[in-house]
Amino acid sequence: MSKKKRKMTSAEIRSAKKAAVLNEGKRSKLPLIAIALCAVFIAAGATMVTLAPFGKSGTVGTSSVTSAPDSDRVEYAVHLFDDGKARHYRYTVGNQTITYFILKSSDGVIRAAFDACDVCWPAGKGYVQVGDQMICRNCGRKFDSVRINEIKGGCNPAPLNRRIEGDTLIIQKADIVEGIRYFNFSNKA
Repeated sequence: MSKKKRKMTSAEIRSAKKAAVLNEGKRSKLPLIAIALCAVFIAAGATMVTLAPFGKSGTVGTSSVTSAPDSDRVEYAVHLFDDGKARHYRYTVGNQTITYFILKSSDGVIRAAFDACDVCWPAGKGYVQVGDQMICRNCGRKFDSVRINEIKGGCNPAPLNRRIEGDTLIIQKADIVEGIRYFNFSNKA
């Protein structure tokens, strides 16, 4: 037996034409899902990079300090800091890791400071750079790059001595080790 096709009424034909013109038919939800997933991944990535505590997330721009074992200093090529971006470094003494950052401030001076301060160091969160400022990840205070290594105490990043010889930035290992008190979390409450 064959089935006969039913003829559409004029109202049904008009409705079908309207749906086709206005694209009211079944739409694929795939593009909307793809856009939503991209937005979620971008937001999650941005949050991890800007809010994650230093040293616990593999933050981009960090590296361990390497120098000759018999040397009393660490050296960096000055040109590494030309872009004005803070670079975070780790220096390990025994089982203690000391973190610090180096940046070229907006006035052209290369500055260095421990990734800690006199007030917020027990939180172990350090600083993140946003534009021309370093921001405390614990209390949110902002410090202009030109203030780094100039002002100390309070929530200011604790200064780290450095000097430039020719095209080389030099930091004495003994100066780095002096900052160990900011990274001893064994006795914190």
